Amino acid sequence: MKKIVVFTGAGVSADSGISTFRDADGLWANYRIEDVCTPEALKRNRALVVEFYNIRRKELLSVEPNPAHYAIAELEKSFDVEVVTQNVDNLHERAGSSRVTHLHGELMKLRSERNPNLIVPIEGWEQKLDDRAEDGALLRPHIVFFGESVPMFDRATQIAAEADVMVVVGTSLAVYPAAMLVRYARAGVPIYVVDPGNPDVSMIRNPITHIKERGAVGVPQLVEMLKNEYL
Repeated sequence: MKKIVVFTGAGVSADSGISTFRDADGLWANYRIEDVCTPEALKRNRALVVEFYNIRRKELLSVEPNPAHYAIAELEKSFDVEVVTQNVDNLHERAGSSRVTHLHGELMKLRSERNPNLIVPIEGWEQKLDDRAEDGALLRPHIVFFGESVPMFDRATQIAAEADVMVVVGTSLAVYPAAMLVRYARAGVPIYVVDPGNPDVSMIRNPITHIKERGAVGVPQLVEMLKNEYL
């Protein structure tokens, strides 16, 4: 059974209504990254950071997976599939994908400020300012802030190196170190890119097929292509 590794970015969730960095009128347009998504921001204004992620969580709970998420999950019926995502939403899981590695954390989880391995799920959308972990430390969003290391990156590179086919959906390939992931695919492994724009594929030496569609349209098309090609 061929192993397909699917690497996704914000574009795969945009059709569900999730705000992206690039949206001129989206959620991020109302906040500066330096104020809500750095370790310094959490120390300086904990209330604002908690409020921001509460809003993002509330937004997530109001949307549903789109055809791209469902098509990726459908691949598991025919292939050995692992998803590596830059997204912090849980739409892949809600669509049925069973193996998802989140590079930048998970919105529906919190973790101890003292022990990054003490991670707990959050019920609903609201984190209270004084919520604490079992170790007594304050809880923080389980998000990889700008300036923090990406703890799941090594695991993701191992997954990428095992791919027989790699699919890249909805990412500009401009956010590092995540964008480096495609370079861990073995020589000759075909890479399929689904994105309406022009992701930076200059570092890719593998054969590339680019489907210039948004995820909700292009991914279902690609799934049919992969079935016809490899089954």
